[in-house]
Amino acid sequence: MLKTEEIQAFIQIVNSGTITAAAGQLQLAKSAVSRRLSELEEQLGVELFHRTTRKLSLTDSGRAFYERCVQILDDLTEAEHSVSESHREIRGKIKIAVPLTFGVMHLGPAIIDFQRQHPDIHFDIDFNDREVDLIQEGFDVGIRIANLKDSSLIARKLAEISLPVCASPAYLLEHGEPQTPDDLQEHACITYSYLEHPDLWSFHDKAGKQVSVKVNNSMSANNGLFMLDAATAGLGVIRHPAFIAYEEIAAGKLVPILQEYAAESVNAYAIYPPTRHLSQRVRQFVDFLAERFSGKPYWEECLK
Repeated sequence: MLKTEEIQAFIQIVNSGTITAAAGQLQLAKSAVSRRLSELEEQLGVELFHRTTRKLSLTDSGRAFYERCVQILDDLTEAEHSVSESHREIRGKIKIAVPLTFGVMHLGPAIIDFQRQHPDIHFDIDFNDREVDLIQEGFDVGIRIANLKDSSLIARKLAEISLPVCASPAYLLEHGEPQTPDDLQEHACITYSYLEHPDLWSFHDKAGKQVSVKVNNSMSANNGLFMLDAATAGLGVIRHPAFIAYEEIAAGKLVPILQEYAAESVNAYAIYPPTRHLSQRVRQFVDFLAERFSGKPYWEECLK
């Protein structure tokens, strides 16, 4: 009879990509994970992976077996949840990857409130603007701010985020206010370097047609708070998430411009791999975030 630990090791190897990574996620020796895989293949009488010196890839039999194993373990977990007392307190670890500035400014208070409600939850939080590999690095859930490309990840929208184009009153007094997106080519612009095309800003014109402008990139940085300080100091025009700039806009330190041209917007999403069962604790946390940020976010109120 197949052993649960062998199946779990097999699933983790597939999700992680290598036996070494799977061993790290399972907190086992590499030799123990390799042995479990060998014993599983011996019992089944088939090879589950094509093996090369660099990587593992599923055989056709391995792929079919993987899909059934994931479904079976998910069904077992759901069965356990269905017979548990509905009032039982959730517990355990939630490993989450969040963008640095959005995480500190807006997710941080939400995470604190959630843990106050559920003191047996242990959060392991990576505040970082890099795009992490959720499966490879063992994250339960990630928060992404983007227009998501097609991927194998499941995404749940949390909030809409506008990207107003702004400048300080001092900058506009000295250099004049751009009247069209094309005018930005004659202005100093501060751009976010983690974007694929930092100096390419998109708008919708008065007819609703999308237009893109290659702006004059006078400064580029990978930290939104520094960029905010540079813009309020009068160093240039900025296209910045409202969740960062909303207080400066409300205080008049930054002035939204080109408002008749709808600037590009993005969304905040909670994402997780479809092959990983979404535990009850993670499901409740994502539900909590969706409720917390439902409706029009408070950071958008400055853009009336």
